[in-house]
Amino acid sequence: MLVVDAANVMGSVPDGWWRDRAGAAERLRDALVPVAEQGLPELPGPLEIVLVVEGKAGRVQSGPGVAVVAAPGSGDDAIVDVVASRRPDPVYVVTADRGLRERVTALGAHVIGPKSLRNAPSFGTPQPG
Repeated sequence: MLVVDAANVMGSVPDGWWRDRAGAAERLRDALVPVAEQGLPELPGPLEIVLVVEGKAGRVQSGPGVAVVAAPGSGDDAIVDVVASRRPDPVYVVTADRGLRERVTALGAHVIGPKSLRNAPSFGTPQPG
């Protein structure tokens, strides 16, 4: 399973995402669809992906291969809950948030940085058909 900290990944690129948080979260969700099928260099696909959104991005719906979880409060707390619910299965979390990294690694999760996700060959690659 790959759990993606939407706010942290969106915030890793200053492309104006803050003007339309829901739209940016939808674009991120769509870029994750091929990752669900193809995987990442360090994590072969297919993958179960959970995109955790918060605040104004909370209205974003799930997409093919990408389940969206709207955090009722803190996005970090929701990510920790997802990781804890999947123990002992292997879970990877995409975030650069140091505090969150510590919390999820304490639960046995592995952490991947947003840059590694964004640079993956499958990220954002449209699927044929």
